[in-house]
Amino acid sequence: MNTKSAFVAIVGMPNVGKSSLLNRLVGEKVAIVSAKPQTTRTRITGILTQGDTQLVFIDTPGMHSPKTKLGSYMVGQIQDSIADVNLAILVTEPLGEIRRQELEMAQKLRAKRIPTILAVNKIDALDRKEKMLEKIAAFSAQMDFQEVVPISALAGDGVDILLERTLQSAEPGPHYFDDAAFTDQPERVIVAELIREKLLQSLQQEIPHGTAVSVETMKERADRDILDIEAIIYCEKASHKGMIIGKGGAMLKRVASRSRAELESFFGIQVNLQCWVKVKDDWRNREGLIRNFGFQ
Repeated sequence: MNTKSAFVAIVGMPNVGKSSLLNRLVGEKVAIVSAKPQTTRTRITGILTQGDTQLVFIDTPGMHSPKTKLGSYMVGQIQDSIADVNLAILVTEPLGEIRRQELEMAQKLRAKRIPTILAVNKIDALDRKEKMLEKIAAFSAQMDFQEVVPISALAGDGVDILLERTLQSAEPGPHYFDDAAFTDQPERVIVAELIREKLLQSLQQEIPHGTAVSVETMKERADRDILDIEAIIYCEKASHKGMIIGKGGAMLKRVASRSRAELESFFGIQVNLQCWVKVKDDWRNREGLIRNFGFQ
């Protein structure tokens, strides 16, 4: 079989739906999703193989002005991700002005001569589709897009068209991953991210970005179909630890329960999840701790 492949970077501002789009394109949940900005902290690879063609999607952190060393790491991940790709998908929302970071990204993609598709997401939220024409015209004045595709990553509208256009970017070459694979993330990383997603969805605005999750042990029992997982949730302040645990442990129990349900669906096996909370002061500005939490 003559195989083809393409590396595709998904870029855009925080909370425009990049991770939801990745999950929709791959057909599996490989990136966590929340309504809070900067949910994605590192490059996440999603893999889709259709016949002789393999697409390797790279979901990137949202473009922002970093305020911590972790934030600087996240911005660096964006630059690394577009260094050597066949195609970029620039995701934006249908309304509002072009943000400064979006303009800078468009300029970088144009300078690197990377073919780019503009994906206008969240069209399901528009009462009249023509409202997005002004945003499309403003972007098109900045660079010559290969295609402009209105989509709804949430509802799936237009994603089939986007996928068709993306498949056309594939070039003759090997498949870099097993055809059955849908991500290159280790299982421990997936578990940690799913727990962090439940934290993002359950906690107040200022706390989740100061949390990190480390999976200490993960082992299937020899005598029973049960997967035992022990995880530590790290936060930056003692006051945050109390909020994460909650009154009588209620918040931690809720996070663990929601995480357990999704993990059981993901692994197809009963999960025994135990979570603890520890404080690591200002870890987002401590390079050693940032590396220890897997951001390298």
